[in-house]
This record gives sequence, structure tokens and C-alpha cells, in this order.
Amino acid sequence: MPSKRVAFVRLDINDRALFYDALDLELSSDDVVMVEHDVGMESGRVVIPPIIVDVPNENLPRIIRKATSEDMRRIETARQKEREAFRFCKERIEARELPMKLLKVEAWLDGSKILFYFWAENRVDFRELVKDLARRFRTRIELRQIGVRDAARILGGIGPCGRITCCSSWVRQFESISIKMAKDQSLALNPSKVSGICGRLLCCLGYEFGQYEDALKWLPPVGKRVSTPRGEGRIVRVNAYLQKVYVVIDGETQEVEFSPKDVRVLEPQDRSERQAKEKKRDKEGKPEESKEGERSSDDG
Repeated sequence: MPSKRVAFVRLDINDRALFYDALDLELSSDDVVMVEHDVGMESGRVVIPPIIVDVPNENLPRIIRKATSEDMRRIETARQKEREAFRFCKERIEARELPMKLLKVEAWLDGSKILFYFWAENRVDFRELVKDLARRFRTRIELRQIGVRDAARILGGIGPCGRITCCSSWVRQFESISIKMAKDQSLALNPSKVSGICGRLLCCLGYEFGQYEDALKWLPPVGKRVSTPRGEGRIVRVNAYLQKVYVVIDGETQEVEFSPKDVRVLEPQDRSERQAKEKKRDKEGKPEESKEGERSSDDG
């Protein structure tokens, strides 16, 4: 794995903190820098000065330079334009009674484009709104409708864990999250416990899922019939983290905890043999019962 000299930079445009290739630049905490970005170049502030680390991705975006006085002037101009554009757009949305919520405005440093991010439940016809904005700012206008997860990323907030939401601080892209991840980690399937501020499943459900998935390979599946030191029964749940198996023994109602090494999954052949033995034992017991009945009737 290659080593690189990287710095942790928080972008001004979206307040996200990411690692950037620092090259040979001498940087300190709180320095304003210009970095490579999807829009060409964007400003940010150094959170962690350059350090040498092993990085799996050789194509990290670069820090271009420390911000010059000209860069600082352009940054301030862009931020002022964003504040003005946000106020004006919100006024026009209310005036036109559009069913949409404006979340954020981004003005490119070169002044060639302004992006307006909004959330709405359904599609919105904003063509007249775009004309209003283009007449006012005389530049390229783009309105971008986003989903609830992206809206939470832009607005930010505090997650159920008490920390700043991952999506608004360091997560680069959203991964697919399923309820199976919560089940396999033995979490309570309560929507308030497994959902984030966006109302969707927590992104962090996927962070340790790989380890749980590997741990589950060493445990028999839920629902399997097993043989235990206390008799046969059925697995009702497992705990991958503790490496425990919970079984309800036949004829009982309470689950019993076992180590995986103390249970053996009953194969179909084992069950058929057991059933055959039971049938044979029942047949052998019936004649004896009938003879005893005959003797008792004769005595009477």
C-alpha cells in the first residue's frame, strides 16, 4: 500500500472534511487552501496538518496551493453571492407558492454557475423560478432536487449516538443499507433505534456488518434443529458478537444458551433415524400394555 503526505481539509462549499494529497506544501491548522474539486477548484480550511499515511487510493485530490489574497477576495465574493441568492430564491419560491424547500446555495468561485439544492416530495415545475434567478444573477443557474439522505447531509445535525452525523462530516458516498444488517447484528428492529435523522436506516449499520457476516459463518442458522447436552431442540436466535446459540429444547418454553461447540445440527438422516426408533419403541410397548390389560380383566 503506497504512502502519501496528506492533510485533512474541511471544504467551504459543503462543510465536508476529506483527506487531500498535500504534496510538499508546508501547511498548518486553520490555513485556507485551494483544492481540486468537481467544479474545478474550491477553497477549504486545514483541520489536520500534513501527515504520512498509507492510503489505498493513489488518486487522492490535491491541495493546489495556499489561498492568496486574490483567492480570499474571490472566496468572499462567492460567499456573499450565496447569501444573496438564498434570500432571493426563497422569496421567489414563496411568491410563486412552489411546494419545495430550499436547502443550500453554492456559487462557483469563477462566477460561472450557481447551484440551488432543494427538497420536495414530488416533481416541481420550477421553470419560471429559473428565469427569475437568471435575470437577477446573469449567470448559469441549476436547480437540483435531492432526496432525504442528501438533505440530511446538507443540513447536518446530531445523530442518535450523540455525534455529528457521518453523512455531513466524512462519508463520501452513500452505501446500500438493508434491514438484514440490523437483524444479523442482533439489534432491536425498532424504527427509532435503527433510523437516522433522515428517517432512513442508519449508515453505520454497514460499518461492522462485514465482521458480523464473517462471525455468523461459525454459527448454525436460526431455525435449525440441533442436538445439545440437554436434549434436542430448535435454534431461535444467535449472537454473532458473543458467539452464542440460543435453543428452545423440545417440550420446554425457555431458551437456553449454548456455545457453538456444544450443539450439533441434526441432518435429515438423523431425524429420520430418530423417528424410526421412536416408532419401533411405540410398537414394542403396545403389546405389553395389551397383555397387562388382559391379565387385569381375567383377575376381575
